[in-house]
Amino acid sequence: SRPSTPRAKSTTCLPCPQGCPGRQQLLAAVRQMQQLLKGQETRFAEGLRLMKSRLSTLHAALAKAAPEPAPVSCPAPQAPAGGRMFGTKYLVEHEVHFACEPGFELQGSSTRMCQADGSWSGQEPRCTELSTCSSSPCQNGGTCVEGPGQHRCLCPPPWSGAACQHRTQTEPPAWSATADPAFSRKPRCAQVEHAQQCRCEPGFHMSGTAAASLCQDVDECELYQAEGAPRLCAHACVNLPGSYRCACPSGYSLLGDGKSCEDIDECALSRDNCTRGTTCINTGGGFQCVSPECPQPGGNITYVKTSPFQCERNPCPMDSRSCHQAPKTISFHYLPLPSNLLTPTPLFRMATAAAPGRPGPDSLRFGIVGGNNRGHFVMQRSDRQTGELILVQSLKGPQTIQVDVDMSEYLDRTFQAKHLSKITLFVSAYEF
Repeated sequence: SRPSTPRAKSTTCLPCPQGCPGRQQLLAAVRQMQQLLKGQETRFAEGLRLMKSRLSTLHAALAKAAPEPAPVSCPAPQAPAGGRMFGTKYLVEHEVHFACEPGFELQGSSTRMCQADGSWSGQEPRCTELSTCSSSPCQNGGTCVEGPGQHRCLCPPPWSGAACQHRTQTEPPAWSATADPAFSRKPRCAQVEHAQQCRCEPGFHMSGTAAASLCQDVDECELYQAEGAPRLCAHACVNLPGSYRCACPSGYSLLGDGKSCEDIDECALSRDNCTRGTTCINTGGGFQCVSPECPQPGGNITYVKTSPFQCERNPCPMDSRSCHQAPKTISFHYLPLPSNLLTPTPLFRMATAAAPGRPGPDSLRFGIVGGNNRGHFVMQRSDRQTGELILVQSLKGPQTIQVDVDMSEYLDRTFQAKHLSKITLFVSAYEF
């Protein structure tokens, strides 16, 4: 049989659906519209660029023509009569502080801040004179009499002195130096040209009659106790036969000059009895064992102790405003002070330091936020990045005083962080 020949494939032409020419026209119309919109978009973008350029030129011209407004400042305040003022910058958000001299009491605001409207916050301070007799300065039944800026004590017998503190001797005491052989000696006598001349050893003076003379000890301690006389000793004077010696209170040692006292550092000499977990702090005449603790957790605010004298706040939840407003760090500081320290005296400084690679604050605010005896201190800025706690009224010891100061950091007028320093002052009973 013959091989079969493959059939050629046949192509069948289908009739064009109704409307084919209309569909082509529609596509052409869409393409034309797209090109039109693209042209409109290009012209609109060019118009925006032109408008931005013209606005920038106008802004630069206005900024160059109009001078920068002068920074707002407040009128220079005056220190009250009988008081002092601390602070020399009167621009907005700067503070000045006021304190009164001893014998005066502050009325009004101790701290005033320059406000944006050019006025000072708070009330104008005044120093009113205190009654010097209100503290009952006269001892042993003395009567206090007020005077201009001072007082006077009228002392009943047998008392005398500025505060009626000395007993006036009206009759020989039951025991006197003459009763002790060491404090009374016979004079050294010699016959000179038919006459007898007698003298006493240094530190003794002649008493009695020519026939019965006696060398009695000069009590240097009593002699120099009179008002206005130079002080022989920084603390206590002990009379000795023909001389004297100075003594220091417990916790102090006598210096080489024989009259001054120096504190003994029990902590450095390991003479303290502080237990494990506490730290020895040397104070005037003694020591204190301290162990500062971080604040207890409250809400979202918790702290961790990063060193013996510092606590740091744990990270805050993003939506917790109270946590972000709480101190980021809390540090503890202990300062020994002598009694009646001269004022004004800087005691403590706070400063800020930016972390590497991060912008630091452009504004700082300092303040006293807690403690006792706050009227004895002011907090003022010493430079752009530093604040100082200044003692403006003397402290009489012995006493322990707590004062809390904080430093708030701002960047572009936005609060960034707060740091709290808790300062404990151990005021000694002595002025050395």
